Amino acid sequence: MKIPQLSVFLENRPHSLLEPLQALAAAQINLSGITLADSEQFGILRLVLRDWARARDLLQAGGWAVTVTDMVAIDVDDQPGGLVRTLEVLAAAGADIEYMYGLLLRQSGRFSMLFRFEDPARAIAALQAAGVRTVREDALY
Repeated sequence: MKIPQLSVFLENRPHSLLEPLQALAAAQINLSGITLADSEQFGILRLVLRDWARARDLLQAGGWAVTVTDMVAIDVDDQPGGLVRTLEVLAAAGADIEYMYGLLLRQSGRFSMLFRFEDPARAIAALQAAGVRTVREDALY
């Protein structure tokens, strides 16, 4: 149930986002999820992709600092309060969220949320106990 995510550290300068994405495109590596966070000095490009190990190796060879973290994909109900229900389950379990972002699942066309938790196992157990659907990695691609 854990989804590998690459975090690529970028300088905060013009075109620094374009360069790693060009490298992935040239290698025919397709993205499934992407988000970017920035500060004055640097940015963190977060990527979810099927061939994450090859992408990691390619980016590292290109000089980028890359880390791999485990994410949890949660199938959020597409209705008012759908995300609130999920957040309530996590809060009741004491599962701390570090960050999250949306992701469209290609196979089903459903919208899911990717979460980074301090303790992914605790979060997954709480979600399963409450009947909240988590998404397997193969459903992302």
